[in-house]
Formats: sequence, structure tokens, C-alpha cells
Amino acid sequence: MMIVGIVAVCIVLAVLAFFVPRLSRHPERGTQRTLGAGTRAGGKAPGVLGRIFSKPFRSSSRAVGRSGSAGRRARGRMPF
Repeated sequence: MMIVGIVAVCIVLAVLAFFVPRLSRHPERGTQRTLGAGTRAGGKAPGVLGRIFSKPFRSSSRAVGRSGSAGRRARGRMPF
């Protein structure tokens, strides 16, 4: 379920970044802040479990950042 949610957020951010690049930064940062809280909470588990629990949030945050920047980059490459 979490994977579907992250994919949906990435798609929405990419579309938003393509059509309104300036307005896409605030939702992107908010999403990354939320995922960062999950990373910190998962990292509090002891030892290897901390890395295992925080990894999905780290990779999701990276995916959100990449989708937003890809939308803005595609907008910049448009010929008109």
C-alpha cells in the first residue's frame, strides 16, 4: 500500500513540476520532510533493524526528489 502511495505522489509531483515548476517545490519539500520523519523514526530501532526500517523512507524520499526535478528539467527542455 505504501508503494502505491509513493508512486502516486511521485506522479503528481512530476506533473505539477512540469506545469507549474515554482509551485511544485513546496509540496515536494513537505513530502520529503514527512518521509524524513519516517526515516528518523525507523532509524531509532537498534542495530541492523534501524537501517532496515529506515531504508524504504530514504529511497522514497530520493524518488520524490528525482520525480520533481525530472518534471522541472523536462519543462526546461520544451522548445516553446
